[in-house]
Amino acid sequence: MFKSNKDLELPPQLKWKFSHEPELLGWTIRARNYNTFVANGMLLFMAVLNVGAAFIMYSVYAGMSQPWRTLSCVFFYTLMLFVTLSMTHQRTKFAYRFSRSGIECCEWKDFPEWALTFLKWLAGITAIFFVFMATIDPSFLLGALIGPGGIGLTYLSMAYSKSYREMHTQYHHLIHEWKDFTQLAIATNREVVDLKYSTTLEGDDFVTNWNINIFCKRKQKEKVAELIRPFLSPGVPFIKAKVNVPLSTD
Repeated sequence: MFKSNKDLELPPQLKWKFSHEPELLGWTIRARNYNTFVANGMLLFMAVLNVGAAFIMYSVYAGMSQPWRTLSCVFFYTLMLFVTLSMTHQRTKFAYRFSRSGIECCEWKDFPEWALTFLKWLAGITAIFFVFMATIDPSFLLGALIGPGGIGLTYLSMAYSKSYREMHTQYHHLIHEWKDFTQLAIATNREVVDLKYSTTLEGDDFVTNWNINIFCKRKQKEKVAELIRPFLSPGVPFIKAKVNVPLSTD
């Protein structure tokens, strides 16, 4: 009925089940599928720790000239804050497809290879800078060990840690038939349409009651909800309420 620009392509790991049916609605979006309050709290906590680390670094650099001493600590803090932000506020990619059979949601999160490339080049550039400055002020040799060395260790821990890669990589394909939904809600606190469902999952012998958050683009959640409503079973509640996005969907 209406379509948004599809700026994301499905990865090869994910395929539409009802691709043989006409698409009623489909779009892709990048969203944070977790509790942003908790993520903001984690970022604040790590920012405070980084301030402490920067002060320790400042005391270690006592022999360095004041301007470069301050600049090195500010650079270190900014870098660590950037790395922390990339871990606590990473966005997940979503693709939605509505058909006569139901709703399909593909969600995926690729490992941020760009961050590794950035850290590798940054470590090399800063090492060259500190070595060059050490020809003027020998105290910069200590900075070359702590600054670029710390960046290099961060790069190695991210690049070769299997658990870290798994934490930042996921591929999920969710399929729900219209008859399974038991409540439709328009979120008042986020750009989300929330659908509660009750179904027996494949391989289970019990009924699962849960919900699916459909992340919408700005000012589209009302239109999405109105399209969904006619496909639901008679008597399914349609409400507006505050929606609690889970701590994590991993």
